Amino acid sequence: MTGTRGLGARWRRRRPLRTRLALAASSAVAVVAVGVCAAAFTIIDYQMTRQLELSLSQTAAQAVRDRHDWGPTPSDTLCRYPASACVQIVPSDPARDPRKPYVLPVSDATRQVADGRRAAFYTKLTVAGHPVRMLTTRLADKDEAVQVAQRSDTVDRGVEQAAGALAVLGGAGVLLAAALGYWVSRTGLAPVARLTATAERIAATRDARHRIELPAGPPAREDEVTRLAASFNTMLGELEQSVTAQRRLVADASHELRTPLTALRTNAELLARADRLTDAQRDRAAGALGRQLREVTTLVNDLIELARDEEPQPLVEQVRPAALLEHAVGAAREHWPELTFTAVVDPAAADATVPGVPARLSRLLSNLLDNAAKFSPPGGPVETELRGVPDAWELTVRDHGPGIEAADLPHVFDRFYRAQAARALPGSGLGLAMARQIARAHGAELTAEQAPGGGALFRLRIPLP
Repeated sequence: MTGTRGLGARWRRRRPLRTRLALAASSAVAVVAVGVCAAAFTIIDYQMTRQLELSLSQTAAQAVRDRHDWGPTPSDTLCRYPASACVQIVPSDPARDPRKPYVLPVSDATRQVADGRRAAFYTKLTVAGHPVRMLTTRLADKDEAVQVAQRSDTVDRGVEQAAGALAVLGGAGVLLAAALGYWVSRTGLAPVARLTATAERIAATRDARHRIELPAGPPAREDEVTRLAASFNTMLGELEQSVTAQRRLVADASHELRTPLTALRTNAELLARADRLTDAQRDRAAGALGRQLREVTTLVNDLIELARDEEPQPLVEQVRPAALLEHAVGAAREHWPELTFTAVVDPAAADATVPGVPARLSRLLSNLLDNAAKFSPPGGPVETELRGVPDAWELTVRDHGPGIEAADLPHVFDRFYRAQAARALPGSGLGLAMARQIARAHGAELTAEQAPGGGALFRLRIPLP
């Protein structure tokens, strides 16, 4: 049995889904068609046989009504076979049988019906080479049985003709079911076939720009297979964007690393010939080498942070955004002493807590504050505020610098993106990208917009737990 199931499973795996679906649909319809034909044949056979038996009962009743005083031996005169019906009288006592032989067969069951020991019954038999149906019933108060026989050729032929017609109809139904099953499988699985071909083409070419052609029509009338194809197209779009972003990240990282690595190599080669340098030149080269090492280290650490999609769950704890904001603002004041940092905390949010990783949220706030400080004019203010809004805590960071151009606004959170006004400023273009990634990892939303009256405004919405 195990071997048989294994062979069946291997056969199913080797057959295309279209073939299996066509076979399944055809088999189901064929079983229904054969079942209907079998039921129709049974009903026709029963009804025609029943009509013949009713005719026999009526003939027997008529014979009983027309009888006067036949006695026990008039069967040879009453039975006129092969007329349409044959009637003969059989007594319960064989001694009373007529001298002429009976036309219809007489058995012990017939004698038992005659003396009332058995109920009436029907028999199928052959008389004079013809098929007949015979009823044996008792004559009331006579200890005699009456046998009524009628040829069943017509009924048998009718049943055979019905069987032939139903067999032809059933065969036609099976063929039609096979054709419909094949058509349904081709039509219903056409999007799946296109999906498979597209997936195979992408696997062969490693090009995620291919798409599955969808049938025209409103989305509300799409079936499950069409929605699957649409979802696959959406997945391909996401994959294409991911591949594009990955390639852009590699290209941008290579570009950003090329300059500091070149400078590192130059300064390292210069320090290798320290005996030819003055003390001042050696100190300048060593200082430049240290700064470039820190830049490269910071850039590599940022890239590692950006490669992490979600926060480690063991590090998640309840943190107070107000305390994190005060700490980040204090650190920014020390790093940017020429600017004025203000923090306004709504009393309702002073003791609020949210689940998160403190170090990562602190990095998010410091990146926003450093970005605001870079674009603020000397002595300008950087304003922060934490307040409650419906279903969330909202933290804003605003500067009074040149603001964000409309063309740059959709790209400020892209990795390595540097607006034209920011190309001369220090930084790698990863701070805001990292800030948004940290926000998303915490289920928060970080957006950027033009501040009223000038400057840039970053808005962090942390949903209530």
